[in-house]
Amino acid sequence: MEAVVRRPDPRFWAGRRVLLTGHTGFKGAWAARMLAALGADVTGFALPPAAGPAAFGALNVAQDLARDLRGDLRDAGAVRQAVAGAEVVLHLAAQAIVSTGYRDPQGTWDSNVTGTLHLLQALRGSGATAAVIVTSDKVYRNDGSRAFVETDALGGDDPYSASKSACEILVSSHRASFADLPALATARAGNVIGGGDFGPDRLIPDLVRAQQAGKALRLRNPDATRPFQHVLDVVAGYLLLAETLATGDAPPAVNLGPAEAELPVRDLLAGWQAATGRPLDWRLSDAPPMPEKSRLALDSGLARHCLNWAPRLGTAQALTETARWYDAWARDTDMAAHSDQAIRRYLEI
Repeated sequence: MEAVVRRPDPRFWAGRRVLLTGHTGFKGAWAARMLAALGADVTGFALPPAAGPAAFGALNVAQDLARDLRGDLRDAGAVRQAVAGAEVVLHLAAQAIVSTGYRDPQGTWDSNVTGTLHLLQALRGSGATAAVIVTSDKVYRNDGSRAFVETDALGGDDPYSASKSACEILVSSHRASFADLPALATARAGNVIGGGDFGPDRLIPDLVRAQQAGKALRLRNPDATRPFQHVLDVVAGYLLLAETLATGDAPPAVNLGPAEAELPVRDLLAGWQAATGRPLDWRLSDAPPMPEKSRLALDSGLARHCLNWAPRLGTAQALTETARWYDAWARDTDMAAHSDQAIRRYLEI
């Protein structure tokens, strides 16, 4: 019999002290708003949001935080102070752009690996009950042959992917070595889409910027396939993993991938055009190509079995929700209220 799909439980989160790192980023902003909808007492710890449009400002994340801390993961003392008093930790902060990893490999490794080490050390003896460490779908040794499961070999050829794979080993080694840590698990999500992402060298933000400027979108590899999925499904998966860690047995690592198969970039863009009803102009980029894997796919069977998690938004609906968000944002809509409505519909609260 198929398991009943769970949603994050307000009874678990109401009043619970949560440290959310990376709350000024795209996924972090949505996580903060979902936690607020569930009644959690949230402390955010992150660098200031990037200049220009950002999910943090558009979603008005600051209004629902118990504490809004600015700090750097590379500062062990600041991390230790942020962890103090937290019951659950959701670690989303990272240098998350693949192209930035090529330009700044040291900064990428310092933030992603040393920063995670500082967090794990701060968690020792802290009294927290559960910590979810977000890594990436790019942690696997990718030969493009199949959808990866959690027991597949880790790897990563580029600096970003390798740093996230190293985080997996770091978490595993700490779990095996130190009994004074809370329950730990890593979450490996696919390519996340949704309103409020303005990051550089990401497909939907680049598309939105190109259309606003009246220019053609430049693509590096239109035939590359990726496991695209909506941010609400991913954030819900993080929260369900934290609930399961705190209240029972959870696997040490889970994949969170889309309900449907991975899609080529050109097919996702065709879906965007269908969702918006507007023509979409794209061309191949004339910039030197960045080394990338042509296929990436995840098997999320473990999360379905152990967490009773499954995506609620198929690709077409994810694209429609995302396009509506950017259209509303372009009309100067109250995006905090718009996003809260989407969260409450998703959670059915």
